[in-house]
Amino acid sequence: MPMDEGMTLPPVTVTAMDGTPMRLSDRPLPAVIYFYPKDDTSGCTREAKDFSTLADAFAAAGASVVGISKDPPSSHGKFAAKHALTVTLASDEDGSACDAFGVWGEKQMYGRSYMGIERATFLFGADGRLVRAWRKVKVAGHAQAVLEAVQAL
Repeated sequence: MPMDEGMTLPPVTVTAMDGTPMRLSDRPLPAVIYFYPKDDTSGCTREAKDFSTLADAFAAAGASVVGISKDPPSSHGKFAAKHALTVTLASDEDGSACDAFGVWGEKQMYGRSYMGIERATFLFGADGRLVRAWRKVKVAGHAQAVLEAVQAL
């Protein structure tokens, strides 16, 4: 079931890079939650770098940012270290967050169908309700557009 505007931030738990549980509904609000397919791939690297570059601006606007994929915490640690990422990354190995946000589904590449994470971003306001969702994200300029939406809250 997709996450629709007005819905509240689901109380799902993901795993931080250090292996500790992180309950998404306990994140500081407003919150930006973005889902990406895989660590250290070209589009995902660019997206994480873009959010990291703007991390201070998100913080100045009072927003927390979390990037989520199904990669294990150890992969996130290597990915963050390799690219000097400052954005918080979390693992959804059991798929509960992907299911709660409706981002797990059939994808196609080069005529082949497979299951995977849809690149999507969700902005939750100070009241914990979804203000805006970006689906099927194109990476170029995306982090800046999300920042502008946060600043407009």
